[in-house]
Amino acid sequence: MMNLINPPNWMKPKGYTNGILVDGKRLYAGGQIGWNAEQVFEHKDFVGQFEQTLRNISEIVTAAGGKVTDIVRLTWFITDKREYLAKQREVGQAYRAVMGTHYPAMSVIVVAGLIEDEALVEIEATAEIGSS
Repeated sequence: MMNLINPPNWMKPKGYTNGILVDGKRLYAGGQIGWNAEQVFEHKDFVGQFEQTLRNISEIVTAAGGKVTDIVRLTWFITDKREYLAKQREVGQAYRAVMGTHYPAMSVIVVAGLIEDEALVEIEATAEIGSS
C-alpha cells in the first residue's frame, strides 16, 4: 500500500509528490530544495538553503507520522563544492539545528546545476517510520 505525502500547508506540487509512504513504514522523500511552503527562496546563500531543505524534509517525515531520527539515508546534490567546504562549520550548525545529533547514511554529490535556477542544494531522504 502506498500513500502520497505532501504537507498540508504546502503548495500542491505539479507533476510529482513530495513523499511516498510504503506499507505505513518506508518513506521515500523526493529531492527537496531550499524554498519555503509557498515555493519561494527566502535564502540566497548555501547554508540558509541547506537548513531550509532539511526543515522541508523534516516536515515531510512528520506528515508521514515520523520524526527526523527515523531518517536512514540522505543524498545531497550540491552545486558548489568550494562553498560547501568553506562553510562546513556553518553547515554543521544548520544540520544540528534540524537533525540534532542523528547522522544517517549520507552521500554528497556535486552537480552542474539543479532544475530550479536559484537552488544551491537538493536532498533526497529515506526513512523507516517508527524505527527510532
